[in-house]
Amino acid sequence: MNDISNVARLSEPLKFAYWVPNVSGGLVVSTIEQRTGWDFDYNKKLARIAENSGFEYALTQTRYAASYGADKQHEATSFSLALLAATERLKVISAVHPGMWHPGVLAKYIITADHISNGRAAVNIVSGWLKNEFTNFGLEWLEHDERYVRTEEFIKVLRGLWTEQEYSQSGKYYNITDFTLNPAPVDVPGRAHPEIFFGGNSTAAQATAGRVADWYFSNGKDLDGFKENIAGVVASAGESGRETQRGAEGRLAAPRFGLNGFVIARDSEKEARDTLREIVEKAHKPAVQGFRDAVQEAGASTKDGKGMWADSTFEDLVQYNDGFKTQLIGTPERIAERIVEYKKIGVNLFLTGYLHFQEEVAAFGQDILPIVRELEADLARRNGTELDLSGTPVASASTAGAGSTAGLVNA
Repeated sequence: MNDISNVARLSEPLKFAYWVPNVSGGLVVSTIEQRTGWDFDYNKKLARIAENSGFEYALTQTRYAASYGADKQHEATSFSLALLAATERLKVISAVHPGMWHPGVLAKYIITADHISNGRAAVNIVSGWLKNEFTNFGLEWLEHDERYVRTEEFIKVLRGLWTEQEYSQSGKYYNITDFTLNPAPVDVPGRAHPEIFFGGNSTAAQATAGRVADWYFSNGKDLDGFKENIAGVVASAGESGRETQRGAEGRLAAPRFGLNGFVIARDSEKEARDTLREIVEKAHKPAVQGFRDAVQEAGASTKDGKGMWADSTFEDLVQYNDGFKTQLIGTPERIAERIVEYKKIGVNLFLTGYLHFQEEVAAFGQDILPIVRELEADLARRNGTELDLSGTPVASASTAGAGSTAGLVNA
């Protein structure tokens, strides 16, 4: 982890994603104004803004029952497919739960989405912690660590069916016999199959990610917290023979790392901090407290007491994936500097959220991303390499002027 030339891959630019607001209420559980929308028309426009602002990925949330302040939600895979059809370059990640999907059915669905989008479909495997969503559907609810046993088998089935003919797998939860899916996923240079994202802070989650995930997503963390959170993933990857990011012949490349962060970019540090204070002061306290009770019970169910949200305060949980902890809050310059500090310790991708998605995604591409690229290029040169921006999306002229921190102050 100390060799940043290996971990952060300094010649490769950071990637950026945004949370798809396919659920009502925005990304903070607060009565502060959030100029966003959960409907498809809003999200179609947002996706086009994002891909023209230098974003490479979007992550569609998965929920079935209303929870933590949201009373409406669209299903993730169908919504993702619609966004893929409405865009040209954006990669859309569908969040899915093992136990609600059979991996063979999902594998076939994603292949179809991959062909419709010319190779831009991806998945985020969520082991699940909302017990009522399973039990009220009449589905089996597994204890914490056992959910990750099922998840690992689930991911192996996906990868096997995407990469092999007459694939077989015998396991505790899934048994596949001589099965072939045709067509295969789109042949994309540098990609073995649709990318598999995966997250979870517990020891079991970290071990699973190290063995089978392409990407490990972390909830928001400060610098030390991020290093600690991925240590188990790095150790597990090494034990599994995934010592290098690129991987040896016949071996799975080591996972890359994504980090959640809620962006509050304003013209001054004070204005950004005032916005954060207003978000927290206007928090929907019953919803946040209910969420806090549920997630802390989930964390306590692990064998070692470690898990998602185990150390989250009330303020942290107003943004329900701990996005404030990453501290992407301040002026564009300060946020860009903060982002590159995370690159130094191993972050490859930032998953970002906003109060006002369309305006602020555009502003990120206009005001923050160019500074990030300058800082990345300088960091690469100081370490004896060059930043390679070939194939990296950049903000287009069509978004110029569409996003600026001016006008967002006190919004």
